Amino acid sequence: MTGDRVAHPLLISLANIRMSTRLKVSSGAFLLTALLPVPKFTHKKKHLRGVLEDRLIHQCLDIVLAPLKQAAREGVMLSDPVGHSRYCFTPLTSYIIDTPEAMMLATVGGKMSPVTMASYKQFGDPFLHKPRTRSTTFMQLAVIREKVDPNNIEVFFHEAQKFHLNKVDKPFWLDWIMAEPSHFLTPEFLHHLHREFYDHNAKWIICAVGEAEIDFHFSVLQPVMGFHHFHSGISKLKQVTGRAQHDIQHSIIAVTADAVPSAVITAVRALMDFRYLVQSTCIDDHDIERISTVLAEFHANKQAIIDAGFHRGKGGKVIDNWYIQKIELMQSIVPSIHNTGVVMQWTADTMEHTHVTDIKDPAQSSNNNNYDAQICHHLDCADKCHCFELAMSLLDLLNQHAYLDEYDDNINLDIDIDDDRDHPVDLLATTSSPGYSRPITDYFAIAQTLLHKEVGTIPWPLRTFIVGQRIAVHLAYDPLIRALSVNDTALNLTFLTYGQLFLTSFVAKIPTEMITSTQLDMDIHDASIVQPAQTLNCAPPCDLWTSGQYDTVIVNHKGGYSWPTDGLHGHSIAQIKLIICPIGKRGTEWSWKDRFLTYVERFDIGNREPNTQLHLLKRAKWSNGTWIGDIIPVTQLRAPVNIVPHFGASADNHLTLYNSNEHLSEFWLNRYWDKNTFFPLLM
Repeated sequence: MTGDRVAHPLLISLANIRMSTRLKVSSGAFLLTALLPVPKFTHKKKHLRGVLEDRLIHQCLDIVLAPLKQAAREGVMLSDPVGHSRYCFTPLTSYIIDTPEAMMLATVGGKMSPVTMASYKQFGDPFLHKPRTRSTTFMQLAVIREKVDPNNIEVFFHEAQKFHLNKVDKPFWLDWIMAEPSHFLTPEFLHHLHREFYDHNAKWIICAVGEAEIDFHFSVLQPVMGFHHFHSGISKLKQVTGRAQHDIQHSIIAVTADAVPSAVITAVRALMDFRYLVQSTCIDDHDIERISTVLAEFHANKQAIIDAGFHRGKGGKVIDNWYIQKIELMQSIVPSIHNTGVVMQWTADTMEHTHVTDIKDPAQSSNNNNYDAQICHHLDCADKCHCFELAMSLLDLLNQHAYLDEYDDNINLDIDIDDDRDHPVDLLATTSSPGYSRPITDYFAIAQTLLHKEVGTIPWPLRTFIVGQRIAVHLAYDPLIRALSVNDTALNLTFLTYGQLFLTSFVAKIPTEMITSTQLDMDIHDASIVQPAQTLNCAPPCDLWTSGQYDTVIVNHKGGYSWPTDGLHGHSIAQIKLIICPIGKRGTEWSWKDRFLTYVERFDIGNREPNTQLHLLKRAKWSNGTWIGDIIPVTQLRAPVNIVPHFGASADNHLTLYNSNEHLSEFWLNRYWDKNTFFPLLM
């Protein structure tokens, strides 16, 4: 059933479903519509076997999608979720597919673009070519049919080559109203952007820096929890997944900023900006202008890559052209945004997961014989289970409403009514988010629930709380050091300088051993989307981490400014070194009662470097060379942020992943680490 053995699955969804809902795996927004056959033709000529396979796919799609094409022409009455009848039309909005299959669907042959009229020699042009339209394809096929019979496949094959077509005589979309290949063949991130980065951009930088040097740079980066750490570098990776490609993108600009010629790093950085900007879930005219500007910036500097000999093919042979189809497809992204909305909604991630759950997993339970009967039996069972689950969900919903009606109208319905008092609250508050298959712990919901708990039933002060409206903080519950006097703190934690220990008459509860301050950021564009928690380390020195393991955050230091709305204005960058809960003398009232504080050491933020557009950070120091720090409330922390050591052209070979962030004093503020920090740091 997979691997081109038996069938290709065809999944379908509705484009008018809210994007955040449709992209959630748990929503089940993509349904299995058909299993397209994968035949084995016996023609002795390989290219003609390919023609027959392509024609069969189009014929099958024409049969399966015929009702939708009719509804697009004439309309159809359908019921909406509340039972109202709607007069609906079904145009083809997007066909999410990779580049080779897109060419097959667009009936394009040879080295041509599936969405424009550009040939391979024009792929590097800095402008958008004429779009490939249905009318153009129709006229070309009409000319070919006048000369040859479509059933004479070999003759039709040679005639179609003159028009750069792939010999399909009846494209399934030719009679679909408003179906234009340049519109419904929408860009797909995995194949058009991320694969382009790894196949080309990463190779250019590796060639410029050198395999050994770039591998060393990546290997000494301080690990970030939740992100892949490349202990052996990136130059010799095998079977690179899409996740690994993402993780390389997060750091490669900052890691190689000083080791690559200025024009080359400018070109690669421009493509990186382009890649991040088009992944936004909310794009306006200003964003479109920025997208076009950075793409033009790449084309203005790309010749430096060829001049330096960094653009190479197999065997290290230098390439002196830009015959890269994915570069040409980037020109079609802005028109696609105008035609079908933000590109992010057409990602293949959700479909890939649905393909696994609906096709690959069931196929593993088969005996590789008599596929037809087993496929039908599985689909029948799956449909019955789905209907049963839907019926039970509706019944539970009715029972819940009936249960709530028994209570007084004044009851606070925002508080969960359940009997799960014995269960930890963090196990009861989860949510799902687009692009993530596993449930996400919702610390916002947990913090709201804890506020309604009775005093004395939970530890105080709360270790899970909300800062502002967009950030939730969850502190580790059981630190190794339970209590420590201020004097002992000064002796054991040597990074605290005299004058910063102002709590001279108090005892401090100090969370230190692998203490994690976990902040949960809401999506930068949609506050209703809860992102996964990011763990921040604030750990003291140990066997491997001889200088400790401390992560970096954005700190608000000026009133009237908010993150992420105002970017770095009113904010600074600091490294978390200590989290404390000071305890005053009994009977003494003071302002820091029941509050967590943190000792941080700040960085001076420099101007953006012209080529990389990254801020250069320098450790703030006193006149005697010691680092400047301060104790602030934890509530002033705003978001985790990533810094990358300023290696220079060649990194110090004494650096390791355990000491690189502590032994160096200059760093790049890495805005590519996360999309939710990229846009504020772009301001």
